[in-house]
Amino acid sequence: MEETIFITIVAILIGSFLNVVIYRIPKNESIVFPASHCFSCNADLKAWDLIPVLSYLSTKGKCRYCGEGISLQYPIIELMNGLLYFLLYLQFGLSIQFLFVALLTSLLLAVSVIDLYHQIIPDEMVLFGIGLWFAYKVSSYFTNAQIGVVDSIAGFLLGGGILLLIAIVSKGGMGGGDIKLMGMLGLWLGWKYTLLTMFLSFFIGAIITLGLLALKLKGRKDFIPFGPFIAIAAFLMIIYGDIIFDAYLKLVFSF
Repeated sequence: MEETIFITIVAILIGSFLNVVIYRIPKNESIVFPASHCFSCNADLKAWDLIPVLSYLSTKGKCRYCGEGISLQYPIIELMNGLLYFLLYLQFGLSIQFLFVALLTSLLLAVSVIDLYHQIIPDEMVLFGIGLWFAYKVSSYFTNAQIGVVDSIAGFLLGGGILLLIAIVSKGGMGGGDIKLMGMLGLWLGWKYTLLTMFLSFFIGAIITLGLLALKLKGRKDFIPFGPFIAIAAFLMIIYGDIIFDAYLKLVFSF
């Protein structure tokens, strides 16, 4: 119980840092300097202003110094990262594998929000994911990683290659960031799970898009970022990959 609480608290703290990444990376700003400050009055924030979730609640979602409203995004991202880490912990326990997939999941969360806001997937975040994969492979002696290097490279080529082909055929229907993101995830997932991730991302995207159209929140000509759909599908494959793969095989053979 104490271990679960500790992991959730750490995850929420990391979620607070993700908010910095989400805000600054698209602006090509340092995620280290300057220190956290109010974007309205520019007041430097003290330690008690930066306590995840609790600081937001204590000030009723307003800046302590100027009274300007603070986006609800901040506590949502913090709590969401906590929830995602909790789900990963249930699957992997406290292990080196958990550490790596947790960091990858935080990366996917930040990428999704940036893509929603700015319709971009920053190259440096994809490169970070690739660097993280290299570190994961180095530690594979301890993590008992089941996906070999050849399988990972095949996943990279399939993930990036298929989306690149779609982009060429559709003349821009798929963004360059999506192609790079899927290629990076292919390294992590291997070729079988990469194919399933793409299939699942299109399925999730179709369902959500139809829902947005039905609710008239989006029009037929409105742009809907694809990165979040890839991220959701990849997370589901990370946790429930074996279950999804078995269900897919049963579905295929039933026909």
